[in-house]
Amino acid sequence: MSHKHDARSQSQNSRLLVTGTVLFYLVAALCMVMANKWVLKTTDAPLFFLFSQLVIAVILFIAAHSTRLLVLPLYVDTQLLIQLAPNIGLNVVGLSFSNYTLKYVDASVYQVARGLVLPFTVLTSYFFLSARPSLRILFSCSIVTLGFFVGIFLDSVPMVLAGIGFGVASSAITAVHSVVIKKSLDVVKGSAMNLSWYTNLFSAVVMIPIIVFAGEVPAIQDLFFGVGVVPKEGELSELQTFVWGSFITGALGFMMSLASLLSIKVTSPITHMVSSAVRGVAASILGMWLFGDIISGCVFSVCIVPCDCLLLPPVAGCILFFLLAKFL
Repeated sequence: MSHKHDARSQSQNSRLLVTGTVLFYLVAALCMVMANKWVLKTTDAPLFFLFSQLVIAVILFIAAHSTRLLVLPLYVDTQLLIQLAPNIGLNVVGLSFSNYTLKYVDASVYQVARGLVLPFTVLTSYFFLSARPSLRILFSCSIVTLGFFVGIFLDSVPMVLAGIGFGVASSAITAVHSVVIKKSLDVVKGSAMNLSWYTNLFSAVVMIPIIVFAGEVPAIQDLFFGVGVVPKEGELSELQTFVWGSFITGALGFMMSLASLLSIKVTSPITHMVSSAVRGVAASILGMWLFGDIISGCVFSVCIVPCDCLLLPPVAGCILFFLLAKFL
């Protein structure tokens, strides 16, 4: 009897852990998208902005370690670098492409541009983790893909091709990265905290030459010494927006890197991407409210992608009805 009670209690705690982790990730990721868009609307140095976020996250890790809130490994060796290299490389490229996607498309269309994350994740999970998808998942992927093309080709508002390209590339990289994270956790003995620390630290270092080769140095000089330093009346200057945005998104990035790793650790790459899809609906609504983004044909895509992922018809119907009634 006690064994059954313990098993039931353990199962309940496991469900609470998964629910709490996914909700934590959703809130952190949603705030991150909105804050990123706020800064990227004013700066021509998206990679330097990403570097600033990573540096602030590293500083927060060190501060937490110094105050003994966290205990972090401070050793680095060649073997560790080699084993974590795929994870770090994918993290840098994925975050860079994600920022470029937000730079070129509205926050409300961001979910559509990255709408192929789930199909790519199912594909990579099959090849790298030998996770065979069920018919239900395959059906979901087909509808998600349909939602992507509906949003791209049936939208009356023209989209920047570069933004869509970066979004698709980011989707593929994010899918592979979620699988690589599962394997990288073994390198740090299953510690999501240590993996997040190493990923942020090494990613910040790798970003330095990338910023130079990407030609962002003139944009950085203009940011600190150009006309954007002087604020307009009643508004923040470009530099002030960048600094405040870097601090806010750096702190959010610190939380989100933990949330993302925990989400993948306690669930699965596919479940993690489904929660990302749900975040997309909220991001679309907030994008229209905060930035005045326009949604027309892509409203169907924004609904189709997450609602089909969840396969919850009542919820899908409610969300679709709400969006159609309010925005069309």
